[in-house]
Amino acid sequence: MPEHCAAYSCSNRRTIENRAQGITFHKFPKVKDVRKKWEMALRREGFTASDSSVLCSEHFKQDDFDRTGQIVRLRDGVIPSIFSLLVHLQRPEKGRTTSTSRRAEDSLSVASQDAPQTATSHSQPQPNDVSISTLNIIS
Repeated sequence: MPEHCAAYSCSNRRTIENRAQGITFHKFPKVKDVRKKWEMALRREGFTASDSSVLCSEHFKQDDFDRTGQIVRLRDGVIPSIFSLLVHLQRPEKGRTTSTSRRAEDSLSVASQDAPQTATSHSQPQPNDVSISTLNIIS
């Protein structure tokens, strides 16, 4: 029976073609705590991994693999982190929350808009540049 990746919308199956492309498949950990973290990372409502459930290598970072031997293995404690999730399943990116950090962010965006398009090796200070001492006075 062919194995397929358990990640949502991933169509990778354990085939000769995928193996030739370097895609590897990895079983869910047996340790309950780590297995639960893998299941939560998938963000599939009601999903519980079976003993035959696998994830393909496309859901892990390159640093997550140990490629020193003949077999490609995952390093201990690695959690899958690369998924194509629907918008409502994605974690919202946290923005700046304090007034000081928002002001700093705003001043950076203004400075980047006013910056000349061509880079020079000896750029002169622009009238809109904000120095660190000015930021300290504002705060």
